[in-house]
Amino acid sequence: MTAGRHVGSSARDARHELRDEIGPVPGARRPPPPPHPDHERTDVVVVGAGPCGLAAAIALGRVGLRAVVLERGCLVSGIYGYPTFMTFFSTAERLSIGGVPFSVATDKPTRRDALAYYRTVARHFALDVRQYETVEQVEHIGGPGAGGADPGPDPAPLVPRFRVRSTTRGGRARVTEAHAVVVATGYFGHPNRLGVPGEDLPHVTHLFREGHEAYDLPVVVVGGGNSAVDAALDLYRAGARVTLVHFAPALDRNVKPWVMPDIVNRIAEGSIAARFESRVTAIEPDAVVLRTPAGEERVPAAQVYPMLGYQPNSGLLQQLGVPIDPTTGIPAHDPATMETAVRGVFLAGVLASGFDANKTFIENGRHHGDLIAARLRSETA
Repeated sequence: MTAGRHVGSSARDARHELRDEIGPVPGARRPPPPPHPDHERTDVVVVGAGPCGLAAAIALGRVGLRAVVLERGCLVSGIYGYPTFMTFFSTAERLSIGGVPFSVATDKPTRRDALAYYRTVARHFALDVRQYETVEQVEHIGGPGAGGADPGPDPAPLVPRFRVRSTTRGGRARVTEAHAVVVATGYFGHPNRLGVPGEDLPHVTHLFREGHEAYDLPVVVVGGGNSAVDAALDLYRAGARVTLVHFAPALDRNVKPWVMPDIVNRIAEGSIAARFESRVTAIEPDAVVLRTPAGEERVPAAQVYPMLGYQPNSGLLQQLGVPIDPTTGIPAHDPATMETAVRGVFLAGVLASGFDANKTFIENGRHHGDLIAARLRSETA
């Protein structure tokens, strides 16, 4: 017994020494951070804590600029909103940010892998991410402290040009003055809508999580892209009776190549019903009304999932007067610096591609922060 106690004590000592060497283990208990002030200054405010917003904050920190990241939801909330068992199209290496390796045991990372990775990155770089804090307004100001309270004894080295008004989940109003603003709000939260009667009924959702909720129920999935196909397959595997509705004569060509054979075979064998060249004209409490090549059809549906993609969240850019092309939805900006037509306002991520979200992914949007940091660094050189 004595020997056992001695060995245990040595092991504890070794663990303590290792902890002192490498720092606290992720997830270990630590004292809560001090409360954020109601009015402060920083160099840059990044709006959105998705992978591209986090990458921008990392790049800014590397050139000596302080970035505050404001996020209306949780860290990487867009990925958090993906289907529970989703697997990424991209490899882990192409989703990595900040030079931190993203190691997984499989060819493609899962949603859960990504959530763990981005939490690790945020903690590794000690990023100042203010979760559940919604940006309400961004406005131009004339100079340091213009129109606001005393920003405190440690002002930012760059002259503030913008005042960002935000509200915490608890209803507390905050003001952050910054020299520059990076808008990295992404797409999620503004889904494309069918625009038909009944779309706001409680059994209709534009956000699919997992198929278990529809076990042994008739469901309708609307769309023909990756989101619709993933939802249809997950629902089918959970025991739902699935009908897939798509306006085109076939599934979209960009459906993941390792998924396409599965969905094609399920449709061919009748495990998943499909209505191509068909459109939803109304949603009823227990059915979906379709216009099909054969005429009108009512399909039973206890759950309805319109998986139609998303629109860019450009409200803040419009507030700031950034011109947006009405045809493409692309904000006026310089691709070499990601600075918009309004000096000091930058884009990071999918917003730069306007209505065509397929042009910008994490793989290329993660590099926008480097361009932004180089542009702002030139102002301090």
